[in-house]
Amino acid sequence: MFQRSCIVIFLLLTSFFHFGLGMYMNLTLPGQHPDPEAVALEVNRKVNVSLSMLQTRRKMLSYTSSDQSCQTGNPIDDCWRCDHNWQLNRQRLADCAIGFGQYALGGKGGRYYVVTSSSDPDPVNPPPGTLRYGVIQEEPLWIVFAANMEIKLSEELIFNSFKTLDGRGVNVHITGGGCVTLQYISNVIIHNIHIHHCYESGETNIRSSPTHFGWRTKSDGDGISIFGSRDIWIDHCSLSNCKDGLIDVVMGSTGITISNNHFSHHNEVMLLGHSDDYLPDSGMQVTISFNHFGKKLIQRMPRCRRGYIHVVNNDFTRWEMYAIGGSGNPTINSQGNRYIAPFNPFAKEVTKRVETGEEKWRNWNWRSEGDVMANGAYFVASGEGVEVKYEKAYSVEPKSADFIDQITMNAGVLIHRGSNSGKWTAATNDTDGAVDGGGEDLVAISGDAEDYDGDEESGSFTLYSNSLLFTCLMALLAFLFIHVKVTTMLL
Repeated sequence: MFQRSCIVIFLLLTSFFHFGLGMYMNLTLPGQHPDPEAVALEVNRKVNVSLSMLQTRRKMLSYTSSDQSCQTGNPIDDCWRCDHNWQLNRQRLADCAIGFGQYALGGKGGRYYVVTSSSDPDPVNPPPGTLRYGVIQEEPLWIVFAANMEIKLSEELIFNSFKTLDGRGVNVHITGGGCVTLQYISNVIIHNIHIHHCYESGETNIRSSPTHFGWRTKSDGDGISIFGSRDIWIDHCSLSNCKDGLIDVVMGSTGITISNNHFSHHNEVMLLGHSDDYLPDSGMQVTISFNHFGKKLIQRMPRCRRGYIHVVNNDFTRWEMYAIGGSGNPTINSQGNRYIAPFNPFAKEVTKRVETGEEKWRNWNWRSEGDVMANGAYFVASGEGVEVKYEKAYSVEPKSADFIDQITMNAGVLIHRGSNSGKWTAATNDTDGAVDGGGEDLVAISGDAEDYDGDEESGSFTLYSNSLLFTCLMALLAFLFIHVKVTTMLL
């Protein structure tokens, strides 16, 4: 029986070898968009449409500072915040993403799951009503919160596919061991959540689905770890003060949008790409848009290895080392951002090629278009024939940096300033009920680290799959990577 099983496995590997090798050499990942330039162009188009509507409305209403129009020039926010009864149609949010993560469904179409308890007593057998119980379920779920709460995790929170965390209307903080892990899954939306003071954890069993738990070694202490996953959207979160990165996207992840977030008080903010030698990350595609990179950030906003990274309409405030770094020949498309350099005269450069000589990086495709450079900031572009390569993008010039204050003014977690908090209640699922206040009554709070009480400890992680098909594809990529590496060494 064992011999027969080995023969079957061998035949499967050999039959898929040429297909897998072709996929590997073309570096095509599940969820990878075939034309990243078209995606970048569409983002700029949507921003320009929103800005045009904003300016038209201002003229019509003789705009003053007291106007509370929902139209902000931010196409994501304008998509759902103009609905005065957004609480009655929360899943509308899933239609509002832009960029490479625009196909993230989250829990759209699924039932609502209400988190009623902030406790996390048992990572193997989480009780119903806890956040951990909701995120491990197999079915699509739209997860909401019954009240303000701080969820201090005992171990990393391992998601299953097709989940939305919707923190609108309440003030939800996630802290503690490992924090959020998205591994070999797809279609996750995380919206309006504080994530901070995450530390290493592990060396224990943790449940990842109703039918599976397994041993996890030390985690890294990331705020959000995206590992071998696709179609992920992180929006309107406030992240700070974690042990490792605030957001890491590695090991063949793609189809990611990171938007409207507020980052502060951290060293290595965001890592995109596992290593210079991990070729599957050449298919990584990430949109970073409308974020505010705030107080006491040092570097990696982001730090990129391989892949195509679209950095558009973000506000960068006084990094300490550099804003955007990279190695392994990533494509950096920087459009319509504002870069405010620190006062340190030796840290004015936006960009950093990490441990790479100019003879190598001068051909990397790093481009700045329509960016605003302040306080002596400067961007070192590179790449041969860049004007020809990006000719189509110039048809929608990103002039939006002039409106960066407007576009990013609500970056971070939103709170309700009206009489109704917008939190989840029975009335919010009653389409006949009237709800006071609309999305325009939600305003951002910074989420700076001094607002948080928390401790930092030590702790960390290993890997297993929640999706059989996606696991097999990633395992095949890894097998082919090793095979080609060994073959190259032998030659």
